[in-house]
Amino acid sequence: MNTKEVIAQYDKYVMSTYARIPTVIVKGKGLKVWDLDGNVYLDFFPGWAVTGLGHCHPKVVNAVKNYVKKIIHVSNNYYNVLQGKLAQKIIENSFEGKVFFCNSGAEANEGAIKLARAYGNARGSRYEIITMENSFHGRTLTTITATAQPKYQKGFEPLPLGFKYVNFNDLKAIEAAITDKTAAIMLEPIQGEGGINVAAESYIKALRDICDKKDLVLIFDEVQTGMGRTGKMFCFEHYGISPDVMTLAKALGGGLPIGAMVAGKKFADVLKSGMHASTFGGSPIVCSAALAVFEAIRKEGLLSNTVKMGEYLVERLGELKNKKSIIKEIRGKGLMLGVELTIPGKEIVEKCFKEGLLINCTHDKVLRIMPGMIVTKKQIDKAVGILDKIM
Repeated sequence: MNTKEVIAQYDKYVMSTYARIPTVIVKGKGLKVWDLDGNVYLDFFPGWAVTGLGHCHPKVVNAVKNYVKKIIHVSNNYYNVLQGKLAQKIIENSFEGKVFFCNSGAEANEGAIKLARAYGNARGSRYEIITMENSFHGRTLTTITATAQPKYQKGFEPLPLGFKYVNFNDLKAIEAAITDKTAAIMLEPIQGEGGINVAAESYIKALRDICDKKDLVLIFDEVQTGMGRTGKMFCFEHYGISPDVMTLAKALGGGLPIGAMVAGKKFADVLKSGMHASTFGGSPIVCSAALAVFEAIRKEGLLSNTVKMGEYLVERLGELKNKKSIIKEIRGKGLMLGVELTIPGKEIVEKCFKEGLLINCTHDKVLRIMPGMIVTKKQIDKAVGILDKIM
């Protein structure tokens, strides 16, 4: 089949729920992808941050190949060796507690919301969850409600009750929103879809104090920030505190679908047998891939590379900012960066694609640049060069 035929097949048989770029990706290796017509692209937004190690990392590929011949699926009515190993690895790299496995970030956030409500309702009808303006927590009915962006909610009313929205990084707004019905505060330490907005250290520490004093559940959505993206294994480490619950997905599986909800020791046993489940959660194949991701990050020094290359990318983008008046601000941590423009970014993204660079635009005017942790200076120079040309 050629590109036109594949697109026609999609038009006829696949729901049009995505605004797709008109190309058919057939191969990926490292930070490069190839399309059906043989064109090669430098991928600086790999799979919405799913392929944090780059495409088809050898350790992930080998882990899956070696295990797929043994068994593909094990029901959660039974134990499987790799799920326990992966849970231990996550806890050893985060905070003391337990893990629930699922298939996506939205599922992980659903689990966190249920845990918070179960904990709050056991203490007297406390079910409300405070989330942040411009947040993003998933596409299920409950998680679009937690997502305080009307564009994701429009047309799906009536929405579930029990959510309050406040301004991000605004401590007074949080304090004013808390009532005797409040169960939890939920946020991304760096807002992704909201435009790469970074939480202030003083703000995060104050939220930790508030939740401790009022017995609220502090939930960190690290679906996009987790697994080394910001230069730490998990973004909360930048702030010197630990959340009560953390959600993961995207880069955790190295390209395979997996989500995880991590509950701290105090909350680890809130959800009892029968209260929550996920049929495919924590299958041997995806757990094998996720364990390989941890191994690759450690053995290849990718946290260090993320810090170094993140600094270099900020430096090069800063040089570009000095030349281009349409660049308003550069912000982020590690290799999770946003370039805010004074104009809409859609056309720049489209023209970068034609020049062989894949990036993303979010919140209308923020270019989202998130290369894999294996990125090199040479690749950064090439990407910035393309941006320079297009701008």
